[in-house]
Amino acid sequence: MNEQTFSALAEPNRLDIVDLLLQGPLPVGEIANQLQLNQPQTSKHLRVLCNAGLVEVQPVANRRIYSLKPEPFQELDKWLDSYRRLWEARLDRLDDYLNVLQGKKPLN
Repeated sequence: MNEQTFSALAEPNRLDIVDLLLQGPLPVGEIANQLQLNQPQTSKHLRVLCNAGLVEVQPVANRRIYSLKPEPFQELDKWLDSYRRLWEARLDRLDDYLNVLQGKKPLN
């Protein structure tokens, strides 16, 4: 995972834009309206997301349609999966320990 991805997603408005684009591609004006942001501010956030490789833009006539790129999110999910497995294993051990303490499971 690169730092630029985390930096781009760390800003709440950009994270809101990503959440909105999960529903499908949207023009910048619609993103601004739905999130109650002004258009220049929205364009700036979208530029950061584009530079981080998280979204792509498709010009259609005089509109710019933004959509999520799946690859960076797949990479993020793969990176998080190693931590997910670690914490699941630790939580399983904690669950076993709590069951021993509560007398639901014998001590091994």
